[in-house]
Parts: sequence; C-alpha cells; structure tokens
Amino acid sequence: MSYENLTGRTAVVTGAASGIGEAVAVLLAAQGARVALLARRGERLEAVAGKIRADGGEALAVVADVTDDASVEAAVAAVHEAYGAVDLVVNNAGVMLPHPMTDGRLDEWQRMIDTNVTGVLRIIRAFTGDLVDAAAQGRTADLVNISSVGAHITFPDYAVYGATKAALTHLSQCLRTEFGPRDVRVTNIEPGLTESELTSHIGSAELRGQVDGMFEEIGGLASEEVADVVAYVTSRPRRVNLRQIMVLPTRQA
Repeated sequence: MSYENLTGRTAVVTGAASGIGEAVAVLLAAQGARVALLARRGERLEAVAGKIRADGGEALAVVADVTDDASVEAAVAAVHEAYGAVDLVVNNAGVMLPHPMTDGRLDEWQRMIDTNVTGVLRIIRAFTGDLVDAAAQGRTADLVNISSVGAHITFPDYAVYGATKAALTHLSQCLRTEFGPRDVRVTNIEPGLTESELTSHIGSAELRGQVDGMFEEIGGLASEEVADVVAYVTSRPRRVNLRQIMVLPTRQA
C-alpha cells in the first residue's frame, strides 16, 4: 500500500532499535518521510538506519534514553540540527516487566513508570513546539502514542505495566483537548499480542512460558502490521484524526 501523504514529512520514532519502533521507522522512510530513530542501542540503531538508507530512504540514528532529561535534550538538538523541525512523533519506547505485586519490585515499577509514562512526557515536551508550529503553517502534524491492550484488559502479574499503559491511553485522550483545537492530531494505538522484544524483558521463566503459550495458541501480530496502522493513520487528510485504535490478532479476545 502507498501512503502518499507521508512524502516530505519529518518523523521521530522512539524505541526504534527493534520491534514496532524499527518497523515504523522503516515503513515511514519507505513512504518518503525523513526519520530520526531514537533508542539506547547505538550499534543496533545504526544497522536499522543503514538498512533504510540502502533502500533509498533518509534516516538519522540518535542514541537517546527517554528516562534521562539530558539525553533527550541532546537528542532533540541532534534532530533539529540534521532535519530541522519535525511534524510526526511516534512514542514507542516502552518496557514490560511483569511480576506478582507481592514481589514488591519497586525497581521495576519505577523503570516502567520512567519509560512508559515519564519518558513519553519528555518526548512530548521536547517536540510540542514543532508540532504546533507545523499545524499553524497548515501542514499535517501528528503525535502517535503506542499504548497496549493492557490498558483495558487485566492480566495477573501485569498490574503496574497495565497501569502505565492505562495512563498513556488516558493521557492521549486528554491531549486531544489541547492539541486538537490547534490542528495537531493525537492518535493512541493499542496493540494486542505482538512479536517484539518486550517479552525478552520478562525475568520469570513461568511468565515467559505463559506468553510463549499465548503466541502458540493465538498467534501474534508482526511488528510490521502495527507499523502499517501507524502509517495509515498519519497519512489521512489532516482534518481526519483516528483517535484510538486497538489492533489485535484475530484470535485474541
């Protein structure tokens, strides 16, 4: 499928070293957007950016940690120096660290909050000016937040992860009241079971086994299929905002 309205856009994608973020960056670039890839793993980022360039796209690899203020500020400066202002931001960076609440893993709770919520807020703060200015100039401006079906559906041992994603979903809804009147679109995308590195974060062999069993029974989405949703919503006419999309494997209830 061709998404002509993405040609000439300037995008930032966080968590772009693998999974959904990588797939989004590759697809946006293939459709003519200049893409800044943000993530912590520099070598992996360069590999993805190199793949995009080899296919004729424009990509900038920027090592950044969304949990660190100085790192985000340096990343913004690098993006602006290379590409100028951006008009499309995809908040994809996230971690999933399930454990029973009785384990009391404050360290992991804090890491999920810092990445999945505060990290998103850092990126939004960094690029709000760009998005608002782009819209004021009559151009399309998009903020896309990658949440999760876990924002609505409860799973044992995923309480804190689900809470961070519920916060992101609600944040997206609230931001539309501020950004919508300024012609900046906000889209919240909630994938279900998806092939990505999130499952590699799971420390418990038992919980990893449960997820593996779900993939065997249900079958997960490919990251490219979620990326296709991102490309679709951001390529609509600028007056059209698909505000929330839950995308699931057909067999997932």
